[in-house]
Amino acid sequence: MLYVVATPIGNLGDISFRAIETLNNVDLILAEDTRHFRILAAKYDIKTHVKSYHAHSSPATLRGYLDMLKAGQKLALVSDAGTPLISDPGYSLVHQSRAEGLQVVPIPGATSIITALMASGLPADKFVYLGFFPAKKGRQTLCKQMVSSKLTHVFLESVHRVAKTLDLLSQQLPEDKIICVARELTKIHEEFSYFKAGQVDDFLKSLTLKGEFVILVAPDGFKLD
Repeated sequence: MLYVVATPIGNLGDISFRAIETLNNVDLILAEDTRHFRILAAKYDIKTHVKSYHAHSSPATLRGYLDMLKAGQKLALVSDAGTPLISDPGYSLVHQSRAEGLQVVPIPGATSIITALMASGLPADKFVYLGFFPAKKGRQTLCKQMVSSKLTHVFLESVHRVAKTLDLLSQQLPEDKIICVARELTKIHEEFSYFKAGQVDDFLKSLTLKGEFVILVAPDGFKLD
């Protein structure tokens, strides 16, 4: 049985009792970064053995974990932060487990995109999640789709590319299009910033380039007040 376990995105208190119980009772935990996971393990006295499984793990490594599942062992998959597979590695293991008739059990919890939507004040009944904003190909096409869309668009951006992406949005979107940038979610310096596409330059002057960013682009016609 494979458990896909969500862990906190920042605040270590954001983990469920069920997640802790599961991590304590499986035979092995597969972590994107074992060193990162040990911080959480120390907080909750999780003694289960941990091995690595990440985007660069070999097919042989994948096969080995599948064989362990087939032999009746219980494994838990965790990412560095939040819900595994949501813009994180792990898809191959879950997909192949299902393909081979193995049971996969989700243990839900935090994810940055839903956390941002919860407190943004932008419409959350219908939205489009785009993962990380395209690095090159498709950037302008995506911007054009957002111009008249009736849906909130949500995507992630790294500290190294956030300024470039916001600058592109300012060029491609109508000046009055509302943008929300969420950073340091669930941490001490959690911050939600709101501005129009035409105000991106002013926002970038005061932006603290730290952490991972969630960017939300409001639907066509949305107003802050």
